[in-house]
Amino acid sequence: MRLAWVAALSFASGIPYGLFTDLIPVLLRSHGATLGQIGLLSTLALPWALKFLWAPAVDRLGTRRRWIGASQLGLALVLVALAWSGADVSPAYLALIFALVALSATQDIAIDAYTIELMDRSELGPANGTRVTAYRLGWIFAGGLLVAASAPLGWTAVLLVGAAIFLGFAALARLIPPTSVEREPHRPILEPLRELLTRPAIGVAVLFVLTFKLGDLALVPMVKPFWVDSGYSVQQIGWVQTTLGVGASIVGALAGGLATRRLGTFHALWVLGAVQALSNLTYWGAAVTGAQTGMMYTAAVVEQFTQGLGTAAFLTFLMTLCERRYAATQFALLSALYRVGGIAAGAVSGVMAERVGYANYFLFTFGLALPAFVLLPWLRRTVARE
Repeated sequence: MRLAWVAALSFASGIPYGLFTDLIPVLLRSHGATLGQIGLLSTLALPWALKFLWAPAVDRLGTRRRWIGASQLGLALVLVALAWSGADVSPAYLALIFALVALSATQDIAIDAYTIELMDRSELGPANGTRVTAYRLGWIFAGGLLVAASAPLGWTAVLLVGAAIFLGFAALARLIPPTSVEREPHRPILEPLRELLTRPAIGVAVLFVLTFKLGDLALVPMVKPFWVDSGYSVQQIGWVQTTLGVGASIVGALAGGLATRRLGTFHALWVLGAVQALSNLTYWGAAVTGAQTGMMYTAAVVEQFTQGLGTAAFLTFLMTLCERRYAATQFALLSALYRVGGIAAGAVSGVMAERVGYANYFLFTFGLALPAFVLLPWLRRTVARE
């Protein structure tokens, strides 16, 4: 039953990311937005990178259940507003996207902390396999099924569907069972950060967190524009995500969780991280061969599968670094760090793709994935309780 709650919450957590990385770029590109404008949207992901700033409030005030429910209600309201806004990259439209990300980040803080409190450390590998599977299903639902549904229903209708789903999740949040972890409301507000940042060799861990997903995060903003510019319809894009993508994501995430438990966190980061990095080359191959249907579908499946593999090991590593009583703040900081480099890479992704072409840009993202592996030999001492 605990895994069922983790899965449901993780599905809800994945929907805003699918909206931001897949649906909104397709919507804007189909309405004439430039690659530069779409790339710059990555800067609106800043709340995901800075969520540790208000994570102490989530640790100290209210319950996990209330934070989750309030965030989901806010997401529903933002989606209603987006449904009735024009896709013209206006300041008001960008403000709504920023609000979507900020509410998503707050939801993530509470859900991540709740998961750490709910599960034993020995269960984190399989639990993260379940989390990644459900998260990616939410991502694919928003970035695949809703994108495909936009053809017969229109963009307004699919955004209203998303709003209705979050209203349902907000109601469901009232039923979330409490955890037994006791929090300390009167401790110094910076104590969770001090405890984490004064550990031996934490600097190596921070550099690793910044770079492990960098290639992946740099690739994602240009994937959907590449499909659109290669002549594929929204139905085709959505079909790949919701059929082939779903299967690949489920298999990859569950395999990643099991492999992490069997190999141990450190070895899983080596093996699964390498596979994740190599997957970027499939989109490079698709670009250099003229975006042929077979290569494009292969690239999409490989990307979905390998992201699930690498993310399961990565999340387990982050969670093993967290003290359970400081779960919200410490995990928020660690999970936010890896987005910092991704935001910078995403912000220039459109400009780079326009200047060097999709093929060269995808090859560049593979290179961005390599520095993390230089740090792995020095990382073992920071991996808690292998």
